[in-house]
Amino acid sequence: MEYAIEFGPQVVLPVAESSKLFPVGRIYCVGRNYAEHAREMGHDPEREPPFFFMKPADAIVPSGATIAYPTGTKDLHHEIEMVVAIGKGGANIAPDRALEHVFGYGVGLDMTRRDVQGEAKKMGRPWEMGKAFDQSAPCSALKPVAMIGHPAKGAIWLKVNGKTTQRGDLSELIWNIPETIAYLSKLITLRAGDLIYSGTPAGVGPVNRGDRLEGHVDGVGDLSLTYAN
Repeated sequence: MEYAIEFGPQVVLPVAESSKLFPVGRIYCVGRNYAEHAREMGHDPEREPPFFFMKPADAIVPSGATIAYPTGTKDLHHEIEMVVAIGKGGANIAPDRALEHVFGYGVGLDMTRRDVQGEAKKMGRPWEMGKAFDQSAPCSALKPVAMIGHPAKGAIWLKVNGKTTQRGDLSELIWNIPETIAYLSKLITLRAGDLIYSGTPAGVGPVNRGDRLEGHVDGVGDLSLTYAN
């Protein structure tokens, strides 16, 4: 195939203990999926239907990277999440069959330009540019289901410069992974290669130039990221 313009390579994530790579298609993020995080953002954590926003595939950053502080913001925030990698697509998936569509899991960060997002909310405008910017979706290597099963409980935390800022448990998800997959598949047809960032626990906060971030999800793995000075 010959393209009319120069086009970048397929975005991929490494797969733990494998030479194979996982091709990334689309990135869907679940908003306010932990009760304490919903409260800290000023919302009632009542179990209302989940909502989703997207990031571009090329927002992926591999674990261990050092990246520049993003442009257009003075208030960058971290949000640690477990990432679900879809291995088999489908629509209108039943919750009790949803996990059959999962290839594996990773540790991700939903980096957020909070000031940009807040201004957009205030004006009643889409807040895409608060979320879907360059290098806004760091993610670890994926661990396949065959290696770790389907984590449904266990600690999820983030440290900034060695200090714990976020801590929760996967069991505290308002919408668990099978429910999230099933609900999203009623809105769009999921495809192999899609990623779902499943939500962040309480404690989101600012990130500055020179900060080192270390994230962890029990049974899934670790993620590290450094912002250049």
